[in-house]
Amino acid sequence: MTSLIGAHSLTKHYGTQLLFKDISFTVSAGDRIGLIGPNGSGKSTLLKILTDIESPDSGYISKRAGVRIGYASQAPEFASEPLEELLVKTIPKGDPVEVLTRARTLLGKAQFVDYTQNAATLSGGWKKRLDIARALMQEPDLLILDEPTNHLDLEGILWLEKFLARERAAYIVVSHDRYFLENISNKVLELNRCFPQGLFISEGTMSVFMEHREAFLEAQAKQERGLASIVSNEIDWLRRSPKARTTKSRSRIQKAYELMEELSEVKQRNKTTKVAIDFSASERETKKLLSGKNLTKSLGGKLLFKGVDVVLSPGSRLGIVGKNGTGKTTLLKILAGEIKPDVGTLKQAQDLRLVYFDQHRNQIPPNVSLRDALSPTSDVVNFRGQLIHVNGWAKKFLFSPDRLNLPISCLSGGERARILIAKLMLEPADVLFLDEPTNDLDIPTLEVIEENLIDFAGAVVLITHDRCLMDRVCTQILGLGTENEQQYFADYEQWEAANIRKIAPKKEEVKVPKEVPAPPSRSKKLPYKEQRELEGMEEGIRSVETEISELHLQLECPEVQVDAQKALELYHKLGAAEQKLTQLYQRWQDLEDKQT
Repeated sequence: MTSLIGAHSLTKHYGTQLLFKDISFTVSAGDRIGLIGPNGSGKSTLLKILTDIESPDSGYISKRAGVRIGYASQAPEFASEPLEELLVKTIPKGDPVEVLTRARTLLGKAQFVDYTQNAATLSGGWKKRLDIARALMQEPDLLILDEPTNHLDLEGILWLEKFLARERAAYIVVSHDRYFLENISNKVLELNRCFPQGLFISEGTMSVFMEHREAFLEAQAKQERGLASIVSNEIDWLRRSPKARTTKSRSRIQKAYELMEELSEVKQRNKTTKVAIDFSASERETKKLLSGKNLTKSLGGKLLFKGVDVVLSPGSRLGIVGKNGTGKTTLLKILAGEIKPDVGTLKQAQDLRLVYFDQHRNQIPPNVSLRDALSPTSDVVNFRGQLIHVNGWAKKFLFSPDRLNLPISCLSGGERARILIAKLMLEPADVLFLDEPTNDLDIPTLEVIEENLIDFAGAVVLITHDRCLMDRVCTQILGLGTENEQQYFADYEQWEAANIRKIAPKKEEVKVPKEVPAPPSRSKKLPYKEQRELEGMEEGIRSVETEISELHLQLECPEVQVDAQKALELYHKLGAAEQKLTQLYQRWQDLEDKQT
């Protein structure tokens, strides 16, 4: 494959902290790379070095002549101007008609409807979409995306997966969303000092990477055990009497010290630290902690939800899902008693203890120090009756004591999230309300959170776009904004099938039966018109699938690739056809349900 960009022996510090040292890799055409690593390992900094926004302390970047690179940042902000004008300004010297057409094409692909909308007023998720469109305006050979799924709702993440699958450019994506990485990557890179070169590269999906990573670390642990045995023998040999040492080989002595140094390095790499998360549950034995009946809420004249019933008991782990604007956070705040419903009742057990995790991190003032955020009143914290010095408490959350005087504004999003988790752990709770707790957290921390939420004895109410965490933790899913106003589901996949992808499987999995199966003997008889509709459903689905396939082929034609106006028309037709296919599958299911 053609090499697009190469990193050669890159080293970078952030202040006194070493981010990475002597790392090297190559990105080629066709690479779809997921870049992961612990918080603070330098992922965002590495992306900025690749795009010349920052420079390495040592090492260099090589690029293919004429290579174009598009970059979408972690937290994009835009001036107050219309969307299409913002995109057009990125190519000041291009043909005005072609540039405007390309801008509108990309806005259409990003699912914007009003191209004159003010960019500064967009929500976080739509700013992400706009930033990706802006990065694509230059028709890059390599697209670099930093945490693109942050602030996207579940529907937005599914859109992004589909969007990336259609793009021809190679890309590097920083993300901690494990399902997202599984679906979009054909190569995974991990920045981590537990590896000999500080970087581990695996061809294949995220699941393949995890297998390779586990095998490598297991082999490295065996290497440590083997080296430890050899070094132990060499130390015994070195400790023999001075008379015996006079006959020792100088080369063997040198080798013994080299082995000791190698063992020390391997031990350091194998030494892993995890955030010490352990949510404290109260000793309450009440069977019903909280119940809401017929909860209804409107904001700004818009109905968010109505008639919601919720019952929480010890061991309940409820996930709330829905598109942006369906009132997920509002419902969470109603259940937590922070705001009142317009209609409905909320009953809590006596002296119920609630803990709330805020997705916007508003609970931490940016001007206070890390020390005061972790322990605002003294140099110790009281954790389950045990007094722990703030230095030791900070270490549990992977903060070194020399950082305690840093203001919160200097910390990353993942570090701020860890501070909030540290505060939550000090409060015994009957119910945990968690609003997007996974934003900015690295994968090892996510895994620890999952384990503790599963073991938590109280109730948990969770809003998250992390499908993996939701699948592992939640015992029930409440979907808002569905056709039936709200509905409970067994798991996330069931909600997604009903509300995002409907019942249509992925294109390669579509299997239309040769004949519509005859209804069972106990089935109800449909009215004549609906029976005719059901009988013609197979042919209608096949026709739309053929249309979608033909549109995909047309979009791949070289002539279309250089004709932005034609591409825009085809994308609009493709979107309409895919929507029609989804409706046909839903109607097919509805008709068959009426027969049973």
